[in-house]
Amino acid sequence: MDSLLAQIKSPADLKRLEKKQLPQLAEELRERIVATVATNGGHLGSSLGVVELTIALHRVFDSPQDKIVWDVGHQAYAHKLLTGRQEQFPTLRQLDGLSGFPKRNESEHDCFDVGHSSTSISAALGMAAARDIQGRDNKVVAVIGDGSLTAGMAFEALNHAGGLKEKLVVILNDNEMSISRNVGALSSFLSRKMTSDAFLRFKKETEQLLGYVPRIGRDLVNIAKRAEESLKGFMTPGMLFEGFGFDYFGPLDGHNIEELAETLRNVAQIKGPVLLHVLTKKGKGYQPAEQNPRKFHGVGPFDSLTGEVCGNKGVPAAKSYTAVFGETLIDLAGADQRLVAVTAAMAEGTGLTKFAEKFPDRFFDVGIAEQHAVTFAAGLASQGLRPLVAIYSTFMQRSYDQVLHDVCLQNLPVTLAMDRGGLVGADGPTHHGVFDLSFLRHLPNMTLAVPRDEAELQRIMLTAAMAPGPFAYRYPRGSGVGVPLLQTIEPVPIGKGELLREGGDGVLIAVGSMVQEALMAAERLRAQGVEIAVVDGRFVKPLDRELIIAQAEHAPFVMTVEENALQGGFGSAVLELLADSGLSVPVIRVGIPDQFVEQGTQSELRALLGLNVDGLIDKIRSVMQCQSKKVLLG
Repeated sequence: MDSLLAQIKSPADLKRLEKKQLPQLAEELRERIVATVATNGGHLGSSLGVVELTIALHRVFDSPQDKIVWDVGHQAYAHKLLTGRQEQFPTLRQLDGLSGFPKRNESEHDCFDVGHSSTSISAALGMAAARDIQGRDNKVVAVIGDGSLTAGMAFEALNHAGGLKEKLVVILNDNEMSISRNVGALSSFLSRKMTSDAFLRFKKETEQLLGYVPRIGRDLVNIAKRAEESLKGFMTPGMLFEGFGFDYFGPLDGHNIEELAETLRNVAQIKGPVLLHVLTKKGKGYQPAEQNPRKFHGVGPFDSLTGEVCGNKGVPAAKSYTAVFGETLIDLAGADQRLVAVTAAMAEGTGLTKFAEKFPDRFFDVGIAEQHAVTFAAGLASQGLRPLVAIYSTFMQRSYDQVLHDVCLQNLPVTLAMDRGGLVGADGPTHHGVFDLSFLRHLPNMTLAVPRDEAELQRIMLTAAMAPGPFAYRYPRGSGVGVPLLQTIEPVPIGKGELLREGGDGVLIAVGSMVQEALMAAERLRAQGVEIAVVDGRFVKPLDRELIIAQAEHAPFVMTVEENALQGGFGSAVLELLADSGLSVPVIRVGIPDQFVEQGTQSELRALLGLNVDGLIDKIRSVMQCQSKKVLLG
């Protein structure tokens, strides 16, 4: 059988296929997605679930003139394959390859960069408003999942769209509900018929006719509308969206291409905002993903035949920081009844699943609502509890005002545990956690720490649980360095770093994941007769003033090393401290430059940025050579 997918170079080619060919195309898309993700890793379940929906969208709409905005972008792999990127698809999520998310600079068919949830309706509404201002007539579609719809931003956009009455189609991709054969079939029929030109014309003419009836005409119109709403509300959740001013249709079977295409053509003609509710199945067409959608939401390389995730067989890996965090938190909660955990739809990702099982009354998953999570935790803390908010570093950015206004201003003992601090790898710039040290360290009352290994994470966690006010710490994605875990945990003195290695030829002051790199660089330089001191700064705020000044006073140079943006980060804090202390020692800051870092493995990206042993050695040699030249020049 000839490959249909190989014939698709653009959505125009898709439109030329016959209806009977579309199921084969869907099967080929799934096979290609599974094969690529099995090699590269990626977001599999959601992409498999929207294959038919993606085909229908590109059959009906004319991208790139019509705009299709994907929320988060986890589900956009089929979209990429149908829009001219088949040859590059094997490079998905690799260094210099295709992004795992839609990106405007990658294709004209990607109309908006995404990666964080719940932005699609807002962006699409802006595009629709711009279209009308500029006098164009293209269509705008937002595709948002049921999980993303839990965020306040999505409801803010729904509210605004209903008020503006812009022509806009929002597709709710609901992959958490099973499709009931009876209700699904009936609602599918109703949605297709109730969006047809004939029905809409009949509805409008009937309202006009009833309105002409003397005295009671307007009452009859209102009764008819209430009857229609009652019928739809009885069988669907449409009343919520109708309340926002949307015409609601669905739910539809998201795997029936013909029904989807027919309904999309109809709703695209409706004036004003429309919400189409589509039911899909995560992992559709690949049995391991259907059976375990959580595992295959975001997955590393795996065996496509068995679904088993690949690993380093025979090489025992150190526990991940996430696992150490989750286990230690259970121990701490067992000793302190006041400790409660809060997360934003990331219980598994942040290592809180076992905590939730052991302490169900002290665990809160608030959905994709990071802002609410932080203020909710502030409310808990105001009543004597010790809440911990576990959120990825990149998503903590969304709750900045709540951290400032609701936690720090009131000096409440809320702990922010930020997983995926630093470079995260293949998910790229939307997911790197490289700004947290900068946006948290300047907040009054905040204590900010960066443990260097698993044992230090345990100690920092206990320290935070005992702290009198706001406390934040971050830790990297992936395995720890392999140090033994502590059976008896002792807290760390707040604001105290640690001198790990002495040396008179310069001093490296590092935090977090960079401490190990600094130690290894110093060891290699020792073999060449260069003695470099290494300090674990440990705290970004407050700094260990005494230790840093003592090391800097007689050092030929100070080099700060962090896996964070250089602007306003740890190095900036050290610079400020030394400047305020009147010291004029040369300071070289090593970290993330003023740019967004693209995708690649963590080791590849660290190498590119000089945040590894070789990079540090090169920088130290360069500094020492410059200083030698200055001495010779006198």
